[in-house]
Amino acid sequence: MASNFLMWGGFFAVIPLVTVHFVGDLRWTAASVGLVLGLRQLTQQGLTVFGGAWADQVGPKPLILAGCLLRTLGFTWMGFADSLPVLLAASVLAGVGGGLFDAPKNAALTLVTREGDRTRMFSLMSTCGNLGMVTGPLIGAALIGLGFRTAAISAGAVYLLAALVLALTLPGTRPAAGAAGGGLGGLKAAARDTRFRRFTLVLIGYFILSTQINVLVTLRAVELAGKSATGPLYALSAGLAVLLQYPLVTWLDRALPTRVALVGAVLLVGTALGLMAWAPSFPALLGCVALYSLGTMTVYPAQQSLTARLAPPEQVGSYFGFSAISLGVGGAVGSVIGGWLLDVGGRLGLPALPWLTLFGVSLLTAAGLWWALRTLPRRVRPGR
Repeated sequence: MASNFLMWGGFFAVIPLVTVHFVGDLRWTAASVGLVLGLRQLTQQGLTVFGGAWADQVGPKPLILAGCLLRTLGFTWMGFADSLPVLLAASVLAGVGGGLFDAPKNAALTLVTREGDRTRMFSLMSTCGNLGMVTGPLIGAALIGLGFRTAAISAGAVYLLAALVLALTLPGTRPAAGAAGGGLGGLKAAARDTRFRRFTLVLIGYFILSTQINVLVTLRAVELAGKSATGPLYALSAGLAVLLQYPLVTWLDRALPTRVALVGAVLLVGTALGLMAWAPSFPALLGCVALYSLGTMTVYPAQQSLTARLAPPEQVGSYFGFSAISLGVGGAVGSVIGGWLLDVGGRLGLPALPWLTLFGVSLLTAAGLWWALRTLPRRVRPGR
């Protein structure tokens, strides 16, 4: 939990400053910096698929530590970047680090927790991450006064600290020996698992919705209240997750089957997006964002818990790696389709088009999840 807070805090201490420094201060083109950030995301999500499979072979701990060290080097190198090729190389190195620790981190949490407690533990880990998301930009904003290089080196040092915490505390747990089936055997097993494959592919629809906080919702907030609206927008989203995610998910975990909670949360996210079409003011939009956040904070721990439940013990890393496909594809498609729908709606004189389309996506996704998980095995009830 402490290392997850550090990782998210270190990430958000520097990544928002990349645009500020290279576009605002050095006058690089926005397209070039967009390429840098997109390449990091693509590198990380692509490698995450394989990082989970490798965790099944060597255990998650070595990969998490290696990933933290590579991200330390990548972020530090960003501080010394004076050309686009150097910044691209540093960004790729940071992405490789993230790809190494992303799925293994979830596998490690699965291996050291009891089945009945996992939804709450994933919720708590997400809460710690959101706390880092809130504090990271504040620390970054303070450090940028000392220069971008100082901020980048400091963010890299945070990952070094996270590696030290994990090196001293995380057990060197390895999945049970047996059916991993070689380097990519676990990935092949996950791809052949019909129920899990359907679950992963249907979740692409949800990630199309969840990425809109960075696309349509942000654009709508700026339209209603100007550029300064992005601060309250993200503060509300992350702040609600910090305050409410763990108690909300703990209550839902005891009150409802995980499948019901997941489907309901997806519908809530879609409904909140649909209502944004008629938000007449920024406060009204923030009310919709609050509903949106309640849904997104419920989906993550439910998804992670279900992935852990559906995965064989010896292939849990591979299953978490395979599940990254939904985020990678959904995030990419959502970023493109959100802006495209906004443009189309503007040309047709139908400003509600993107929002109602996303609501329709939520209906299809919820129905698909209910169908994909209809034969879900009974879970172990959470302990006290």
